[in-house]
Amino acid sequence: MQASMTMPRGKRGKKQKVGFKPLWRAIKYIVHYRKMAVLAYLALLVSVGAQLMVPQMVQNILDAVTNGMIAQQLAKIPSQYQALALEKVGWTPEQFDRFANNAEQAIFWAAGLILVFAVARAGFAFAQTFLSQAMSQNVAYDLRNELYAKIQRLSFSYHDRNQTGQLMVRATDDVEKVRMFIGQGMLMAIQAVVLLTGTLIILFLTNVKLTLVVLPILPIALVMFMVFGKMTQPLFAEVQRRLSRLNTILQENLAGIKVIKAFAREPQQIHRFEDAADSYMAQQIKVARVFSFLFPIVFLVANMGQAAVIYFGGRQLIYGSLSFGEWQKFSLYLVYVFFPLGQLGFIISQMSQASASAKRVFDIIDARNDVVDKPDAIELPPIEGRVTFDDVSFRYFSDSEWVLRHVDFEARPGQTVALLGATGSGKTTIINLIPRFYDVSEGAVLVDGYDVRDVKIASLRRQIGIVLQETTLFSGTIRENIAFGKPDASMDEIIVAARAAAAHEFIMSFPQGYDTPVGERGTTLSGGQKQRIAIARALLMDPRILILDDATASVDVATELKIQQALDKLMEGRTSFVIAQRISTVLNADLILVLEKGRIVARGRHHDLMETSPQYAEIYHSQLVDDTEAVAG
Repeated sequence: MQASMTMPRGKRGKKQKVGFKPLWRAIKYIVHYRKMAVLAYLALLVSVGAQLMVPQMVQNILDAVTNGMIAQQLAKIPSQYQALALEKVGWTPEQFDRFANNAEQAIFWAAGLILVFAVARAGFAFAQTFLSQAMSQNVAYDLRNELYAKIQRLSFSYHDRNQTGQLMVRATDDVEKVRMFIGQGMLMAIQAVVLLTGTLIILFLTNVKLTLVVLPILPIALVMFMVFGKMTQPLFAEVQRRLSRLNTILQENLAGIKVIKAFAREPQQIHRFEDAADSYMAQQIKVARVFSFLFPIVFLVANMGQAAVIYFGGRQLIYGSLSFGEWQKFSLYLVYVFFPLGQLGFIISQMSQASASAKRVFDIIDARNDVVDKPDAIELPPIEGRVTFDDVSFRYFSDSEWVLRHVDFEARPGQTVALLGATGSGKTTIINLIPRFYDVSEGAVLVDGYDVRDVKIASLRRQIGIVLQETTLFSGTIRENIAFGKPDASMDEIIVAARAAAAHEFIMSFPQGYDTPVGERGTTLSGGQKQRIAIARALLMDPRILILDDATASVDVATELKIQQALDKLMEGRTSFVIAQRISTVLNADLILVLEKGRIVARGRHHDLMETSPQYAEIYHSQLVDDTEAVAG
């Protein structure tokens, strides 16, 4: 797969615009869990409300203490002068009585309410955090499932252009970045907005002049938010791209560890991984440098605002237009103004990362699938197995070279068709077009007269058995791998298919028989054993069309003879396409197609082609004669 094919040519080497639209689209997934979201944000409102009440209670305590102290001093003044003293401090006799006798009770109630609000805040803060995390996990679950389902549905051409490691990072790390913002960053942002709005309302009601001193800070903070957000989005997008490259190298090395060790290439692969890790680290440091500049700036702005409030508030306190309790309340609420500003850097960081990751996720979800069912596609009925290539031409991409040109042939039901030719002649492409792994560029592929583009893909592939040259087994037991295409198959059916593929004997030689674990990618089995299990898997489907891509390449001659004998019986009544390098299949084929540079240069049976086709004779003598001698021996 080509890494360079992951983005259009015109955009390579340029910074791609990210924007917040992909993130907003991801946030919309919350609609599926609206009840959980509503409860989380209601809990947030209650928690913030309880938090906003605490400074008011502190003012009540301080005012009660201050007024109580003044009342105690006034009580010592002779009674004939008390009225004058009360007039000086601006109290009525009723206020004096309340401050003198009920100060302790006021402190008790204020302290009690602070405790109640603290408990309420703790409880609802827990609820908001738990519910938002649960909601974000559900959103991540939906995104991962949708992403995985789309990756499964995407055509081979998409996977040809994209690396496995990149797809893995998008399904794991990128989705987690989006989840973190929805479950934490967005909650923090909304909490900051609610806290800031509520605080400003209370501050205006408390002291308009002092509040106006704070307001200029907010536009400055908003501009900073927008500027840094725009700066950091492409930086985080580049972080994810470099992480994808790192993950791709790791995945390739783990998958090819035997090849690396066989060629003693460990030092070179370690160096390759270190280069990718260095590149990833350098980008992370670049991001850290930006945020190292952001946080001091945020705190500088906050401290400037705090200094202005201390100065102007101190003057009001000196001249008596502000009480000590109001001053303390204002100071506490001022923290609620500066606290969201302090969170600004963290919110920007999460939002930028989530935006970049959301775009990468939706790039896959929105990817165009080259091979899809037509809106009016029909179910392919049970087929006889007639396959027709009608003037087929094919190339993988619109600007690439032609792989097939004007290919015409017909395979009748029950025939075995052998495909021969040098590497790159188009053999594999032909068998890939039959199950519609790719769509033809020109012409048509017909199965029993149906254009494969006019039938539903699943109904077509259910009637085709495929054994690829590169055998893939899945973690699980041998039984599960044989029944992969037919999970409801009985044990008797599985054994019949295994016997036909000459696999039953070696399976039963294992202590656990058909319940033997195959290991990751079938590493506990030999190449020939894996190939025979793959053949059994295809035969269990009882297909009308059988495709064998050099299916006996990984077995010895003796085992091949057993498999070929079974296949000869199983191919009766089935149309079989075989890419082979062994003489046995070619000798028995009803039709041999010789390909050269994407064209059919000769066709017929073995004996006819030996007399009429120099290309076939050359292939026969250069590639197949050794097998003839081996069979004769």
